[in-house]
Amino acid sequence: MNDKKYSVLIIDDHPLISEAYKTAFNFYANQNEEITFSIKTAEDCDNGFRLINDYAKKNIDLHIVFLDIKLPPSADGKIVSGEDLGLKINKLLPNTKIIVSTTFNDNYRIHSIFKSLNPDGFLIKNDITPQELIDTINTVLNDPPYYSKTVVKLLRKQVANDFILDNIDRKILYELSLGTRMKDLPSVLPLSIAGIEKRKRHLQEIFNIKGGGDKELLLVAKEKGFI
Repeated sequence: MNDKKYSVLIIDDHPLISEAYKTAFNFYANQNEEITFSIKTAEDCDNGFRLINDYAKKNIDLHIVFLDIKLPPSADGKIVSGEDLGLKINKLLPNTKIIVSTTFNDNYRIHSIFKSLNPDGFLIKNDITPQELIDTINTVLNDPPYYSKTVVKLLRKQVANDFILDNIDRKILYELSLGTRMKDLPSVLPLSIAGIEKRKRHLQEIFNIKGGGDKELLLVAKEKGFI
């Protein structure tokens, strides 16, 4: 990132939070006269993906994305969270630096996001102060990564190495949370009924659920921030 004009995309469904990020970028630019930021915002998965796709198709650099994890899903149900959007960014715009900012502070959820996205910045919203936003921008521009204090504490905790929910796992949980019946799941997921049942058993193992049906699985998944 040798140029001094940076393009920024903020994806968050809370306008006040988006404004706080914009204020931080503007403050940083005022303190560093050679730097300017061009900032766009999106408030859900559909608009976020449309803009990401736009940058990719037009071959325009997108330098930084501030990414919330809990976002309104896409209308077609294919992108159900900011984590899914982050995977799209990594695929379509591999040079884009992602700063995850989330209210989730569950150990498993943080590790899952960390493993799937490997973000250049990772903030827990409750940690954020105006100064921390400035520090985040400065570090991500010059020497990433930047992790907020809660993220550092959680990453230091031991979690099973094989613990990660992939895109299909999250979609199964999402569809079940909508009330989609098992017999209808193969029409929206690239799996057979047997494949979906196997995934569900694996999810129950991950969440340490002994017995219990979908209701218990969804309850624990919701507690941990996966739906």
